Formats: sequence, structure tokens, C-alpha cells
Amino acid sequence: MKNYKGLNLATAILMILIGHTCCNPETKQAKQENPVSHKNLNKNLNLSIFLDLSDRIDPKKYPNQTMEIYQRDLGYIKSLAKAFQEHVNRTKISSMHESMQLFFEPEPKSKEINELARKMKFLFDKSTVTTDKIASITPEYISSSQKIYQVALKENKYIGADIWSFFKNKVKDQCILPAHNNILVILTDGYLYHRENKLKVGNQTSFLSPQLIQEAKLNVPDYSDRMNKGKFGFLPATSGLQGLKVLVIGINPQKGKPFEEDVLNKYWGDWLREMGITDYQIKGTDLPTYMDTIIKNLLSNK
Repeated sequence: MKNYKGLNLATAILMILIGHTCCNPETKQAKQENPVSHKNLNKNLNLSIFLDLSDRIDPKKYPNQTMEIYQRDLGYIKSLAKAFQEHVNRTKISSMHESMQLFFEPEPKSKEINELARKMKFLFDKSTVTTDKIASITPEYISSSQKIYQVALKENKYIGADIWSFFKNKVKDQCILPAHNNILVILTDGYLYHRENKLKVGNQTSFLSPQLIQEAKLNVPDYSDRMNKGKFGFLPATSGLQGLKVLVIGINPQKGKPFEEDVLNKYWGDWLREMGITDYQIKGTDLPTYMDTIIKNLLSNK
């Protein structure tokens, strides 16, 4: 026991209490069990979805006996809408500022698709939120997304999706809000192509196709070393995207190429990190039921 001789009574009691607090193992354990976690902060949600309406959704060109690609997309969109609706229902009205929106690049020439996308933009704050509006999120997304794919498939005009230009020109201004959990979900097969965007500087490009991978001889076991030594990858489209989380769903490598998926994942992972994005996931064409948990965890900030 420490010697407190010579101290007045108040000072001695104070020192005893301080020593008990610092040395008591129960106090230390309590502090460890309640750490401050940034993930647990009640951030508002800003969810953006990018649809790649290129020929990847064409069931005639890329048939899938289990479930067509466009049907998988519809399942992912339904899961995103449901997770967003559940989030809004959990959010206090006094602090509410939640948003969900849909993007294309370039914008479709179809007025019907553009009108449907406009209806799929939701913004909730304490002055505009209503129970009916919250309840309409999932039905609206299911109905409008089905119509969008029906129109795209019927028109059968696939000019490609310019994801590179979307990052360059729109992501920073339209997909990132201060003090929000900013999430961008991209539905794509992993190949980047648009007929009006074919930039190339050395071995870095704004596009990626099976032909480019084949010509570069990247579909080999040591693909990573070859890419690093040859500096193969996407050209950085922008920078400063640290405030954004990205989920890429639908990576769909060409059949018969054993390392093609690995090459696609490395292209995307390197590219996202170069633009400042460290919180990202890259997923294949799993069935919507398997992707549902990943989507729920992402939107709940777990």
C-alpha cells in the first residue's frame, strides 16, 4: 500500500481514487470494450448506382442458362433498394439527409429511360420525408429498372458504357457529399469500352477488352508481374476520391481464359486505389441471393 503520510486528507483521497481508476483491470476492460469506431458513427447515406447498358446484357450474345445477366442486375438493384429503404426507416427524422440515384454514361438517347431514371432519384430530409415516400422506394426501383432493361433490350443499340469518363467528369461532384457514407455501386462485366473514348498512354488505357488482354499476353499465371513490369492498367481518370466506397458487381471474364478474371480484378483494384479509393469490393456474377448479404452489410456501414 502506498504511503500518503504528510498529505492532507482531501489530497490523499484523490490520489487513492486516481490510482484505483488507472490500475483497476475492470476499468481498463471497459475502455477496451467500447472503442470509438468510425464505422459506428451515424452517417447519412448517399448511394449511387451506375448501370452498364452495353451488350453485356444481351441474352443472345451472352446467354446464361442459370439466370441471364440483365435478370441478375435486376436482382442486385432490388437488394440495393430494399437495403436503402431499411436504412431510411432506421434513421432519425431530425438528422435525416439520405439520397439514392441512378447514373448512366453517356446518358441514354431514350427519353423513356431518362424519365425512368429521374423517378428513381430519392432524397429524404426532415422537411420532405413521408411514410408513403419511404414505402415507395423498393416498388419504384423494381418497376422502373425492369422497364429500363426492357427498353434497352428492345432497342438493341449497344454503344458501350463510358465508365472512365464517368469517373473523370461526374463522380467527385455528383457521388460524394460531405459527412456522408458515400457508396457507388457499378454493375458491369469489368471490360471498359466506349466507341468515343479510346485513350492510350504507353500501356495505360481508358478502355479494356478481351482483345487487349490477349494482345498484351496477360492471360498467364504470372499476369501480375507482367502487368507491374509493363505498367499495364487504366489511366487514372481523377484523384482525391478518398471519401468514396465502391462496389463493382458483375465481373464476367471471357470463357476459356483461366486468368482473365484475375487480370480484370487487378486492373480495377489498381485503378481505384490510384484515384484514392481504398474501401472497395470487386465481385463476379453471383446470383442475387448470394450478393444480398454483401449489399446489406455495405449499406449498413459494417
